[in-house]
Amino acid sequence: MTPTDTSSSEQRQAPNEDPHNSAPAPLTRTSIAAKMLAGYAILAVLTLTVVSYVLVSLFQINRLNLGIVNVDIPVSKHAEDMISALLAQNGHEKRYVILRSKDILGLYGERNGEFDDHLAELRRIAGHLLPSLDVLSDLHDRHRNGFQDIVKLLEQGRVDAAQRLSQNTMNRLVDRMLEILRKIPRQMQERHDTRMHLIRDISNTAFRTALVLCLVTTVASIIAAMLLTFSITSSIRRLREATQLVAEGNFEVKLQTDREDEVGELARAFEQMTRRLKKLEEMYLDASPLTRLPGGVAIEREIQGRLDRKEQLALCVMDLDNFKSYNDRYGYEHGNIVIKDAARIIEEASRSRGGPGDFVGHVGGDDFVVVTTPDRINDICSEVIARFDGRAPDFYNAEDRAAGYILGKTRQGVEMRFPLVTISIAVVTNTLRSFESPLEMAEVGAELKEYAKQFARSIFVVDKRRN
Repeated sequence: MTPTDTSSSEQRQAPNEDPHNSAPAPLTRTSIAAKMLAGYAILAVLTLTVVSYVLVSLFQINRLNLGIVNVDIPVSKHAEDMISALLAQNGHEKRYVILRSKDILGLYGERNGEFDDHLAELRRIAGHLLPSLDVLSDLHDRHRNGFQDIVKLLEQGRVDAAQRLSQNTMNRLVDRMLEILRKIPRQMQERHDTRMHLIRDISNTAFRTALVLCLVTTVASIIAAMLLTFSITSSIRRLREATQLVAEGNFEVKLQTDREDEVGELARAFEQMTRRLKKLEEMYLDASPLTRLPGGVAIEREIQGRLDRKEQLALCVMDLDNFKSYNDRYGYEHGNIVIKDAARIIEEASRSRGGPGDFVGHVGGDDFVVVTTPDRINDICSEVIARFDGRAPDFYNAEDRAAGYILGKTRQGVEMRFPLVTISIAVVTNTLRSFESPLEMAEVGAELKEYAKQFARSIFVVDKRRN
């Protein structure tokens, strides 16, 4: 396939996204690493939200449970124990009025201590919840004082007064304390029920909310993964299709190069590669099979490109002198060796003395060109001449080398001596005169080369004429 063959591009549409048709999407302006970090950040935020909400809900549930375990249940238990202790106290007080036994006094004191201990615990656990504890404490103190009054009355023999105090005042005090104590378990039960309802509500709400958040997180993660995957795989797919087209010889493939991520960098590098491949293919098709140097088409394109860009250039036209007589004397096989060595010498001199943009071409036969800049003319030409003259004697056998010439015939059949092969270089620049085409420069170069060949040695001459 030649560089101008467009059959492939006619049959298959090259993946082409013109960056001028639309502005790049935000997704294409972000690097792949940034996209991945953004996706991970979103996923982390959503996950942290779910975890935080669940932890807050668990904290609330745990606080309610602790309230039930550490307050509601213990308060109810202490209230029930206080009722038992109070009833026991009341029974001991009644028996003492009848039996007047000192053992009953000890039992009453024990129950009194139990009541006070439970009351102290209630104050510690739920004093802020039960304002009636102060009333209960006052009533219990009055009950204890009343019992002491009963003991004194009985010691004084005033049995009737002691019985009236026991039946009236003491019973009323006990009834009021029992009324207060029996309300406490009911209050704790109501509080317990309220807390259980809150726990159920929080649990249900937390479950539903966590489920929704998990679904949102999952969907968001899937969408982010799909977008990132699509962004990468679609670009890779287009690049693969473009690579297939390039492999078929279509170097006019266009990719979306306005992206600012790694895919855009890869696309731009791919386009640079295709341009280079196109140029290399053209050079290969036009190249000399002997030296593999670019031929006439590539040389013309190189010169025309520099002229179009208004660049300062120097065209060095190089020709081997006395080469025909050498071919007649030693044959084409040895002549090819001379041409290949000359090509190698010119390339090495261009690399060592020239610039990175210099161009070396092989017009054909023993004609070569170097396209460089005017400031490098002397260095390159002097290096070529020095290397070629140093190598030229090795092309001859010892006898011819010692003689310094070979015998041969001119095109007219006249026998004469021909010196050892040399190289003539004609240099044409656009420094003092302007050129419109490579052909104009080549004509001046050919004219100047004939002038250089008049000298019986390797030489380079530079055209210094003006328009």
